[in-house]
Amino acid sequence: MNQNDQEFLVQKIRTQYTEREHSRLDALRELDAKVKRPANVFACIFGSLGAIVMGSGMSLVMTDLGAILGLTHTMLPGVVIGVAGMLMTIAAYPLYKGILGRRKKKYAPEILKLSEQLMNDRQRKGE
Repeated sequence: MNQNDQEFLVQKIRTQYTEREHSRLDALRELDAKVKRPANVFACIFGSLGAIVMGSGMSLVMTDLGAILGLTHTMLPGVVIGVAGMLMTIAAYPLYKGILGRRKKKYAPEILKLSEQLMNDRQRKGE
């Protein structure tokens, strides 16, 4: 490893342990994450649950799971459960968009104000 690579590596490790001040850009990033995170978490969990429900319905139809549960006719309940899971999975994206849209409306003034301040600061530094 040459001298430049060593210096770069040392500096990279060092920056992980030094405190840096909280900037407006950091605040903007945190606010953006605050808007998006709940929608992402909801969509992932709801979509995953839908996939599990759909898989349960498929398992009920395609395996002996119905016999183990004491069901004699598993086709109809399996299809109903599978379709319910499919509908949950399909609904995850529109629900995600709805949650994200509401949160964007709620936080838009703050984000726009902060981004305007950042852009004005940049223009002043560029002059």
